[in-house]
Amino acid sequence: MADTYVLVHGAWHTGELLEPVARHIRELGHVVHCPTLAGNRPGDNRSSIGLTDASQSLVDFLERENLSDVRLMGHSYGGMVISQAVQSVAQRIRRLVYWNAFVPLDGECLNDMVPPHYTALFDGIAAASNNCVALPYPIWREAFINDADATLAESAYNKLNVQPYRTFTEPVALKTELAALQIGKSYINCRQDTALPHSMPWHPRLSERLGLFRLVECQGSHELCFTNPRLLAEKIVEAGRD
Repeated sequence: MADTYVLVHGAWHTGELLEPVARHIRELGHVVHCPTLAGNRPGDNRSSIGLTDASQSLVDFLERENLSDVRLMGHSYGGMVISQAVQSVAQRIRRLVYWNAFVPLDGECLNDMVPPHYTALFDGIAAASNNCVALPYPIWREAFINDADATLAESAYNKLNVQPYRTFTEPVALKTELAALQIGKSYINCRQDTALPHSMPWHPRLSERLGLFRLVECQGSHELCFTNPRLLAEKIVEAGRD
């Protein structure tokens, strides 16, 4: 039976960059949508768009497409977005899937969960760039896509766009903490992901905030969508199935 997946991209990305993963999920017989969030669309005012705007754009997409029984996957920053969006559309969601994603508590922002040196770096970039943040290539190469060769790392980096910094600094608003949500939850952990240092790991530091959840692990970096989209597709389906 076909399931419905909505794949929510991370910071600096667009929905289009998840299409290679989506194609493999579709080959397995499922329906997949890859929306681009407010703040990452051409022409968006990145100086002012925040987490609430991005989350509302996802809510609007789910309602406009009239989607139900959705397996809603968020990658990295996308975990912040799905965590807030589900508060408004829980009736449409079958399962939340976090792929090396932030899992916030009410009132936290993304910057509350990253190392202090990242916050200091992003503060400086945003102050000089109209409250927008570009990811420096050395960090991308070594910490985000460390399982790629140089050619792939460079070509993927050239597809990224600048991120509205308010999406990192605006606190999330959760009427119900994620551990208390009566919805299925899964966490996909790529073992070579060093976008967050292993001393401040994605799993179990953040994943355990989901309460009861299914853990799915595999080899790969933070950007498995570029380096092995077929493997990521298989893991998303494993995480999303009943």
